[in-house]
Amino acid sequence: MDRPRERAVGVVNSTPLIALSIVGRLDLLSVLLDDVVVPASVYEEVVGQGRGRPGSLEVSEAEWLTVRSPEETSPLPAEVIGLDQGEIDVILLAGELEADWVLIDEKLARQIGKAMGLRVRGTLGVLLAAYRDGILSREESLEAVDRLAHSSVRLSNKLVRWFERQLE
Repeated sequence: MDRPRERAVGVVNSTPLIALSIVGRLDLLSVLLDDVVVPASVYEEVVGQGRGRPGSLEVSEAEWLTVRSPEETSPLPAEVIGLDQGEIDVILLAGELEADWVLIDEKLARQIGKAMGLRVRGTLGVLLAAYRDGILSREESLEAVDRLAHSSVRLSNKLVRWFERQLE
């Protein structure tokens, strides 16, 4: 008898929410993950403070998102760590929930998450997982990355080349 698959939980920061909204594929999170959790501070950043900007409407309308605050707080102020409050809350909440995916694009936050033993991915990691699961074609994946590269989201040429190699 097959055992049921465990639920996959992801905690998401603002940049992946915005980036996936820009390419019209915020829905990939709900397809790839059973539970998508956004810290309240990140939700406020994208939907409240970001009103009228890319991602704001899409995130506010995503009924499958769960907005939640971490139970713990950082013993150090955000300025000391070098992260913003949203990044700290993503890392704290991911640890509390034992998240399968921690979606952060910012370099320092990714490094800290990895150092804490979290399974960190970025926006391109979501697109790659969607490609590997047959949700996106190679062409759709490349088009999404091209749209991101020509948007307000910063992508290095090195990262774009890495992504292209992964599709081969």
